[in-house]
Amino acid sequence: MPELADAVGRALAAVLDPEIRKPITELDMVGGVEVAPDGHATVGIKLTIVGCPAADAIERDVRAATTSVPGVTDVTVDVSVMTAAERRALTERLRGGAAARTAQFGPDSLTRVYAVTSGKGGVGKSTVTANLAVALAERGLRVGIVDADVHGFSIPGVLGMTDENGVAPRPTRVDDMILPPVAYGVKVVSIGMFVDSASAAVAWRGPMLHRTIQQFLGDVFFGDLDILLLDLPPGTGDVAISVGQLLPQAEVLVVTTPQPAAADVAERSGVVARQTGQKVVGVIENMAGLVQPDGSILDLFGSGGGAEVARRLSAGQDDEVPLLASVPLSIPLRAGGDAGAPIVVTDPGDPAAAAIRSVAERLATRARGLAGRKLGLSPRS
Repeated sequence: MPELADAVGRALAAVLDPEIRKPITELDMVGGVEVAPDGHATVGIKLTIVGCPAADAIERDVRAATTSVPGVTDVTVDVSVMTAAERRALTERLRGGAAARTAQFGPDSLTRVYAVTSGKGGVGKSTVTANLAVALAERGLRVGIVDADVHGFSIPGVLGMTDENGVAPRPTRVDDMILPPVAYGVKVVSIGMFVDSASAAVAWRGPMLHRTIQQFLGDVFFGDLDILLLDLPPGTGDVAISVGQLLPQAEVLVVTTPQPAAADVAERSGVVARQTGQKVVGVIENMAGLVQPDGSILDLFGSGGGAEVARRLSAGQDDEVPLLASVPLSIPLRAGGDAGAPIVVTDPGDPAAAAIRSVAERLATRARGLAGRKLGLSPRS
């Protein structure tokens, strides 16, 4: 029944590969469709690799799409694996003809890249980064995170990607291409996905750190993102310099805390970013006042630090650096980070969630594209 087979083929165009986030019909993952006179459909599906972690989800979605076609009475899904030649063709198509190990977010990229940095550790930078990414994805944007804090990786845990032992899933490899796992609509890569234990320590020096960031930007297939966030390690060390070299067009968000004494340390991370050609576009003050039951504010860590960092950094560039938000101390924010449940999803009415979502709103309305070009942000396909 050719007409019914064609209808099934059109329905399969709605099935996305969960890792690549593109229709399986575009990826040549449909081996063939046949429909018997009694309405029994047989659909051939070609997975990228043996043991593909997305296999169950793809088969489930293929069954659902096929049975939704009027006239189909039953479905059989025949699962096979792509040949080496088919995998090579797929990776070449995804890269758009670009060579392997080519940075995806170079000067010609339309993706807005934000490096989230801080002067010191313990200011909640990773929690802010993860929640900000999820809030942006909820607005329909295509978002990715590179967990560039190689020594202190934490993004997989904050996004609930780890198992009961604290181990993150290993990304799928298609030849030399790495497919980043997805959490809350955000594509994520972290060195935590390549270690065997949650307690594993990564003791690398500068050259290895640089090579890791280079591989994350070259071998990991993020696709066409609207926004890429990099969660940088605290301070002004090797990774910050490498990111400045590899992504000179990246814009910088500085996370600090309210103490005026913290302004000195936080300012340095912005200064180093500018020295590598990057532009500081905003400051986020975390751990601001704790809202009391009567509505009053308890400034446990003082006040004014975020505004002071913004003022100091504004003096070093043409455009004023705004204080984008003051994120109040929040027990749900802390608990959500421990549980892997971002507060912007689980408790959007919490004051901390509202503050982070306000930053997402400001970033989402900025133009996507090369400098000087006015291109609107495109919704997730």
